[in-house]
Amino acid sequence: MRFGRKLTAADKLIRVLAFTMVLSSMSATMFNIVLPEISQQFQLSFAQVSWVTSIYLLIYAIGSVIYGKLSDMFQPKHLLTVGLFIFFVGSMIGLASSAYWMVLLARVLQALGAAVIPAMAMIIPVRYFPAERRGQALGITATGLAIGSAVGPVVSSLMVSVFHWRWLFIIPLLILITLPMYRKLLRDEPAAGGWIDWLGGGLLAGTVALFLLSVTQNGGWFFGAASLILLALFILRIRTAGEPFIPPRLFSNKRYVWGVVLAVVLVGTSYSLPFLTPQLLADLNRLSPGWIGFTMVPGAVATAVLGSTGGKLADTRGTSFLFRFAILLNLLCFALLSSFAGMSPVGIAAFLILGNIGQMFIQISMTKTISLSLPKEQTGVGMGLLSMMNFLAGAAASGIYSRTVDLGSSSVWNPFNPFPASAAYSNIYLVLAGVQAGAMLLFSRHFGGTSRARLVQEASSPSSPSGS
Repeated sequence: MRFGRKLTAADKLIRVLAFTMVLSSMSATMFNIVLPEISQQFQLSFAQVSWVTSIYLLIYAIGSVIYGKLSDMFQPKHLLTVGLFIFFVGSMIGLASSAYWMVLLARVLQALGAAVIPAMAMIIPVRYFPAERRGQALGITATGLAIGSAVGPVVSSLMVSVFHWRWLFIIPLLILITLPMYRKLLRDEPAAGGWIDWLGGGLLAGTVALFLLSVTQNGGWFFGAASLILLALFILRIRTAGEPFIPPRLFSNKRYVWGVVLAVVLVGTSYSLPFLTPQLLADLNRLSPGWIGFTMVPGAVATAVLGSTGGKLADTRGTSFLFRFAILLNLLCFALLSSFAGMSPVGIAAFLILGNIGQMFIQISMTKTISLSLPKEQTGVGMGLLSMMNFLAGAAASGIYSRTVDLGSSSVWNPFNPFPASAAYSNIYLVLAGVQAGAMLLFSRHFGGTSRARLVQEASSPSSPSGS
């Protein structure tokens, strides 16, 4: 956006949305560094206490799709009002919690309310920005999401160094100050009508919930089998329902499908930075939550400073260039973490700078790439599904990482790692480094091409605004 140009209502709206995304994503990650304290207070295992994060992401993911569908039936400004009120109630319960079930209830209500935000993050760019600026708008919201994920642990560390961890429930309430702005800037739109396939949505929610149980709880084979059964019923439902929860024709778009697969894998690997690294610093370096947060400050600062640079690179050099650069940063970060897990926190902080920047750039490049692969009539549901799958990837990844750490490891796979005590963490990061290499090959196969050719394709995308 050129300096000096008067901001339109859409420009103001996207800035409010970016600020909202920062606070919303903070709520998802800021509890990560206090999981050891919650575990100790309520006498829980790491896998059990990880549900403080997992259950939030699970409901956040499903809710984002449901709110997206509700936006066709109700005014978005009214949905935001209801969602933020539910979020407020959940935060108040969390602030007063004295038992673990109250903490989980608070997180459930927070997620039920906050799920309206990722839905609006996909709907607003489509309805308020033309195709030639939509990538920039999506990049701004992706920047807000990534910044919030990065600074969440930092803010959390500052809070818990002075107050009890329950006070973390109060910080995201700053999101309420955006409500009057939304009600002013969001225009009144006629509802398109229709109905929601609640049965299909319920089958999808059950499939995801059982899958998460299969990777986080004992007896995982039973939950996994039940998840597959519900998945089969969900597929049958969307193929036979008049207005299915997710239209099957969406999956005939191969570029979209491969884009979602790639995004899900990379979100899962990137989530190791805000979720797994604090556990490493607590277990191996014996850092308090406050010092863990300070260790993650440099990465958060780098993300905030370079976020807009990633968006500009995506527009000027193409998403292929930005993606490959991001993958190289991630690959280097995970390789270094695997080789030196257990070293001084100063070194870990330096490695996290590479990973946080790579995570940010991947988010921007994949969001723009996938949005441009969709025709106008499928943009809303397609981006809503992407949002859901991203958050589910984070929830599943947190369960997998926590179970792996609980099981431990007797040997270090990386021959360059001199710290035997760091075996479990080192091995995880080594596998994630390999995943980055595989992601590079997958992207080159399905989205490769020269930067100039990619820019031409992005400029001529069939996606167009559904409103202006």
